[in-house]
Amino acid sequence: MSWTGMLKRRVAAMLPALLFLSLVGYFGWNATQGDRGLQSFALRQKQLVQVQGELARAIAEREIWERRVAGLRTQRLDPDTLDERARAMLTVADPAELVVPYGPGRRVF
Repeated sequence: MSWTGMLKRRVAAMLPALLFLSLVGYFGWNATQGDRGLQSFALRQKQLVQVQGELARAIAEREIWERRVAGLRTQRLDPDTLDERARAMLTVADPAELVVPYGPGRRVF
């Protein structure tokens, strides 16, 4: 038997195993590193938690603004809110009030 014939038979016998191992390696790598793999899933979960926190903050801020706007509606006018807004818009303060100036470009309302 020739050496090349024996080599061809061994390569032919190993070819299905190599093909199977390469497929397993490919799918294994994609399962962990791919676009929809485990690492990508963990990153998306972190982003989801972060965005949910931002959503909660935005909802809380919206509720604050809704309460403030509700105080200025004609059906139920809140004198304190009206006074606060008038003073802020006219920049008028009582001499006994404490005024805290903010830097340029920084607004409270």
